[in-house]
Amino acid sequence: MTELVQESYPPQKVAILAHRQVSLFELGCATELFCLPRPELSELYSGEIVTFAEENALATGGLALACRQVESLMEYDLLVIPCWSTATQPQDAYLERVSRELAEFAAAGRQILTFCSGAFLPAELGLFDGRQATTHWLYADHFRERFPKVEYVGDVLYVWEGSLACSAGSTAAIDLGIEFLRRNHGYELANSVARRLVMAPHRRGSQAQYVEMPVAKRPDHFSAALDWAIVNLDGAIKIDDLAQRAHLSRRSFDRKFRQSMGIAPKEWLIQQRLRAVQKALESGKESVDRAAQMAGFESSATLRHHFRRAFGISPSEYQRQFQVSTTAAVEA
Repeated sequence: MTELVQESYPPQKVAILAHRQVSLFELGCATELFCLPRPELSELYSGEIVTFAEENALATGGLALACRQVESLMEYDLLVIPCWSTATQPQDAYLERVSRELAEFAAAGRQILTFCSGAFLPAELGLFDGRQATTHWLYADHFRERFPKVEYVGDVLYVWEGSLACSAGSTAAIDLGIEFLRRNHGYELANSVARRLVMAPHRRGSQAQYVEMPVAKRPDHFSAALDWAIVNLDGAIKIDDLAQRAHLSRRSFDRKFRQSMGIAPKEWLIQQRLRAVQKALESGKESVDRAAQMAGFESSATLRHHFRRAFGISPSEYQRQFQVSTTAAVEA
């Protein structure tokens, strides 16, 4: 399906909004995902950095950015807001224009991704009112105070609300970008991009923003045990077996797992199995029963229970929706 899009249809146009004191890291995440030529993406997306200001945007550190000045966003299919000021800003002609054009873009139902503090801009316009949103945990209290109509979600990597999606911290911006690619083109393409970025293939948005020990100091039996589990998902895996492979007692393993991964071992294992099921269903070649077997679920009923709890729909409905969404992308 991805190859068909690449061969027959023009790339979607992506606008990355630069503005006063734009953060270079979040801006870099956006350009890395949607501007850097890649064999798997170069004909899917065409990205450029845009601004509504007449003068060059000044990034953090005083770096001046020569961007394309635009009058409207409506020629674009996707808007990325790398960051935004967390302080209330006095209205001027520039802010009025940004607000007006963003509101028009959102009203058209086009996709908006915000990274880190970028969620403050659509929140100011009321686009998140009555919906879930997140931002960096440092700004959580301030965000809740300024936008009481928004259902703030803390301790997650990203939140997806239809045509609005927002990431938490800076590195979670890449996780959100990978999730965007997965939703539109499936796990194979998303994982291909993740491999080129030398990052985890896909992290669910519900994962914690930060953990006490996010990175091990050196390769060890613990990481090897997790690698073994991912390769052997089709078998019966007990947490006690993983602890033994990690050369740890069960109690020490559980404690280290929560410190390293931010969740319990059993929940992590279910996430890995669900990821395998999604990949199988997206291929269009496997039935729900076969996907359950391949992912190591005890039965298709057990799969359906966990799948609906995680995603709110049944596996069969997910497969139909994915096929419809990729067909729509082909026809766009």
